[in-house]
Amino acid sequence: MKAAICSSKNRSFALIRNANAGKLSGSGGSKCSFLTRSRSSTAMGKLPPVIAGPGVGVGVGVGLGKENRIGTVLGSVSGYLDSQSRCHSSYQYEYPTRTEAPSITRTVASNLNLKEYDNDILESTEATSNSTPNSTKKGKTTSDFTEQFDDFASVAPEERQPMNNKLPDSFVIQSHPPKHIPPNLPREALSTPKTEVSTLDNGIRVASQETYGQVCSFGLISNCGSRLETDQNLGTNHLMELLAFSGTNKISSADYQSKLDTLGGVSFASSSREQFLYCIDVLRPNIDEAMDMMKDAILNPSINEMAVQEVKRIIEFQWMDIMPEILLNEGLQVAAYGPIDGISQQLGRSHFCPLEALPKLNAQIISDFRNKYLLNPKSMVIAGAGIQHDHLVSLAQQHFGHIKTKINENTSRSDNDSGNSNGIVPSTYTGGSYRHNMQTPDGFTRVALAFPTEGWHSDDLVPACVLQTLLGGGNSFSAGGPGKGMYSRLYRQVLNRYYWAESCEAFTSFHTESGLIGISGSAIPSKAGDMTRVLAENMMRLAVDLVDDEELDRARNMLKCNVLTQLESRLVLFEDMGRQVLTYDKREDSQEMCKKIDAVTKESLRDLAKSSIRQMKPTICSVGDDISQVPTYDDVEYWFKSF
Repeated sequence: MKAAICSSKNRSFALIRNANAGKLSGSGGSKCSFLTRSRSSTAMGKLPPVIAGPGVGVGVGVGLGKENRIGTVLGSVSGYLDSQSRCHSSYQYEYPTRTEAPSITRTVASNLNLKEYDNDILESTEATSNSTPNSTKKGKTTSDFTEQFDDFASVAPEERQPMNNKLPDSFVIQSHPPKHIPPNLPREALSTPKTEVSTLDNGIRVASQETYGQVCSFGLISNCGSRLETDQNLGTNHLMELLAFSGTNKISSADYQSKLDTLGGVSFASSSREQFLYCIDVLRPNIDEAMDMMKDAILNPSINEMAVQEVKRIIEFQWMDIMPEILLNEGLQVAAYGPIDGISQQLGRSHFCPLEALPKLNAQIISDFRNKYLLNPKSMVIAGAGIQHDHLVSLAQQHFGHIKTKINENTSRSDNDSGNSNGIVPSTYTGGSYRHNMQTPDGFTRVALAFPTEGWHSDDLVPACVLQTLLGGGNSFSAGGPGKGMYSRLYRQVLNRYYWAESCEAFTSFHTESGLIGISGSAIPSKAGDMTRVLAENMMRLAVDLVDDEELDRARNMLKCNVLTQLESRLVLFEDMGRQVLTYDKREDSQEMCKKIDAVTKESLRDLAKSSIRQMKPTICSVGDDISQVPTYDDVEYWFKSF
């Protein structure tokens, strides 16, 4: 069924009346053409109501008279026939034969005299009421039309009065801006935003940077990660992330989110192996209320058995749809930091809660873990982007200044603690292999090859990032210019050279004491062995040959561009401040970071590759439907030993 919508010229207040459909020609597969005509049966100055006539499909409208037609024909055979019978009328097409200039009339509803239209309005209201079996006629008179915008008298007089009241004072436009809005001054009159850091009496650090915007991002970052879990509470961090902002002891999850929506805010939480993050992004005038809500979500969360069972079901669904790339990254960590003397290392534990660990977890275990690691003041940072520093310090002191250290500093090593207040036991790189068969959505086999590097506090951190950018990469469907990595080494020497290479990309992973740098790729199962050899060749080449000056300059410029572009985001700025202050007890500005990037040389990149590749064992991970073509770990280790 086809539908034709015919619109007609309307001479008064943009309302439709007396538009008739034109001709329907042909049958079967022939095209349909409709000619629109219009003839008004009312005076030029009259205000016509919106009405519907016959020929409209079922459920669309009800006819009010033979002379009243709507210009819409929807899929009804009777409508088509009616249109065909009307198309032979003697009326001619009215447009564009009109030659007079259009006239524009401006008025307001309060200046209209609706008495002359009362009959039309009441007739249409009566007809509509009669067309509905269960409707009752209100019987309103002309005197009831005191609200000029209520043409059909659908609002009762007692309901109409509140609609005419004045706006509350909070909605009235003031002659001066509110105090919470930053001054609207020229750029040269504003001070350059910089990161300010303060420490509360209980040890919590507060970091902020002004953005002169109307939205603020703030939150809490804590040294509480999945590496602190034991065999008894494995997976707790994953459940904590899902339980974040899901209600408090005062209000339910639905009411909590509704209240946050009223403030114009959104919330999210994320966890990693070493840190946990809470964040709220909210309109600037509502920072005080939002901070109080975040305090309740962190200090008084609603963690009960019912909520825990709900997030357990969510985790089960997540494992059903888990992406192969996630398993590849998890496998790298498990293989790179394997057990020593039969004891699992912290960085070698799974970050995501395994299905077999779900039955062991309950609300009490989660609460104990939070109290022990999350709420340690010396391992907490409250950061904010788009807020004045003094204001953030005041709010932090008000809501979090009373927290005291709860962690047991005498916990033994057998409990997976080192005796330090942060509970971290250094992990040692071992190297190894991880192979996992699973059904993938695309049928490709994914392979990753990695070597160790230093952690967050190493001088090799920036060179490792430059080396990752130099290698670059992506997948075969990536598009763009140099800013998208199309001229990176892996694009030119792998993706553009081998037709079977679906993806190939460099990666880095950093932790407190150690890190990983490597290359991952994907290909059809029959080419998985070739992909592994290509990854190994590119890693070996870094330790032998110096990179070109052109490659190095491009990598340094791209890295600086990526860093500066990301920091333009308010959320990224908040997270960067919080994580840097938590890790280094300070924040480096963009100028210092760019100087470190420019200081990277070709020799430093080769030395980094040599120290990792020639002196340490490799880590190889493979995930896919068929991983039989992936070389064994002994073969890969032999390649690098002979190299």
